[in-house]
Amino acid sequence: MIIGVPKEVKDHESRVGIVPAGVKALTDAGHKVLVETHAGEESSMSDSEYKQAGAEIVGSAADVWQKAGMVVKVKEPVASEFKYLRKDLALFTYLHLAPLPDLTNELLKHTVTGIAYETIRDGHGSLPLLTPMSEVAGRMSVQVGASYLEKERGGRGVLLGGVPGVPPAQVCIIGGGIVGTNAAKIALGMGAIVTLVDLNLNRLRELDDIFNGRVYTLASNSYSIAKSTQHADLVIGAVLIPGASAPKLVTKGMVSQMKKGAVIVDVAIDQGGCIETAHPTTHSDPSYLVDGVVHYCVTNMPAAVPHTSTLALTNATLPYVMKLAQMGVNKAIQAENAIREGVNTFQGHVTYPAVAQSQNRAVKNVMELL
Repeated sequence: MIIGVPKEVKDHESRVGIVPAGVKALTDAGHKVLVETHAGEESSMSDSEYKQAGAEIVGSAADVWQKAGMVVKVKEPVASEFKYLRKDLALFTYLHLAPLPDLTNELLKHTVTGIAYETIRDGHGSLPLLTPMSEVAGRMSVQVGASYLEKERGGRGVLLGGVPGVPPAQVCIIGGGIVGTNAAKIALGMGAIVTLVDLNLNRLRELDDIFNGRVYTLASNSYSIAKSTQHADLVIGAVLIPGASAPKLVTKGMVSQMKKGAVIVDVAIDQGGCIETAHPTTHSDPSYLVDGVVHYCVTNMPAAVPHTSTLALTNATLPYVMKLAQMGVNKAIQAENAIREGVNTFQGHVTYPAVAQSQNRAVKNVMELL
């Protein structure tokens, strides 16, 4: 198989879809890997490293997209890349289609096989390709939030951990999954008072054990969310429904009752966000104010630490890239339940129920289309 690795073009997206070690594994298995020149540069991976690993370095994105049977990326195609979509192309990347009907239309129109990292499930029911970036984003969310609490960045002028004689900041984390757990680890490590809100009582019991009672746990409902956000200096949105739009758990009214200069970091913004006042931002223009509350809603947060993020992501994705290459895309979809779960579009149809539901589209079972 010819596998293409284009340079990412989303705003300040510095990660890359395959690292040199992955290129070597694929070329050793008999496949051809085309890497766009400078694709890995922002992740501190040079063209010479890719070449030594066996990649062919090509000068333009068009060459990568046109010659490859499968394109491996990090982020969903943006408008400038739509012209490269074509029939018989397999696209393996984060897609986050639920809030992106225009991209969905393009994938359907060009009958692209769209396999989304974020909906692949392993035998344990977990999301192995979402987990590493959720870990990065969860940990980053507290670092970012602490920075934006500084006065010069629009915040209240609060030090997250406080000092002797001055209380620490209060952090409210909504969602107790991978993002929320990693955010809680960093917030506690920085000395904050942490409240974690989740709908699943068994998960709250687990979190209470994990953190030895040092995190305040709350059952999720509109009343407890309103109270927690009202008192918080930093609110982190960490809610995920795989493949679907995130529910708006923090309303405009709740935001209006928050402290002036408090900070919201909505990590769920990739799936539309769980804060009603949140809208996607970029690394170039990351924040804005609503009712005096700072909102940070960058859709590709882990791109700020691309070396760590790329290595963490490709550790998880390479085994699936290898299966798709070795077996062929259609056979891999038939044989591997995890990969089948990742298929969001196939032969002009939406094949992932949560995406179809979010966009009021019909859904087809991919096995009926093979």
